[in-house]
Amino acid sequence: MGISDLIAGFLQDCLDEAENGVLEVQRSDLAQRFNCVPSQINYVMSTRFSPERGYIVESRRGGNGYIRITRVRVDRETLLMHVINTLGEAVDLPSARAILGNLAQSGAVEEDICRTLAAAVGDKALTAVPRELRDQVRAAIMKQALILQV
Repeated sequence: MGISDLIAGFLQDCLDEAENGVLEVQRSDLAQRFNCVPSQINYVMSTRFSPERGYIVESRRGGNGYIRITRVRVDRETLLMHVINTLGEAVDLPSARAILGNLAQSGAVEEDICRTLAAAVGDKALTAVPRELRDQVRAAIMKQALILQV
């Protein structure tokens, strides 16, 4: 079991014990507890506690910075619209794969559709697009394909 799994498991246990489904932790305390760099905590937050998985993560950096994780239950359409609205103007390939994997895992989009979309936004499919524009094209393709799923 890797450090990311340990951190995610710890946070999940803490969330399970939280009465209102909200957990607030200090990034630096977590990093110290697991003897890792704060960026490892950020990675866990973005990959394990994403909106597609039913969580809202708020963070404030700095001396009194914190991370607040809220467990939410939203319907499929609300989740898809949230993902579409948060994609932005560009998305890199690892992020696109993570988003699609989370959507498939949550059941919001069928796995075969996510696999097809991952292939459509992959670098092999976008070879005719200049490298500096691929992330923008990737985001546009994902947005349009996900809109069709709503």
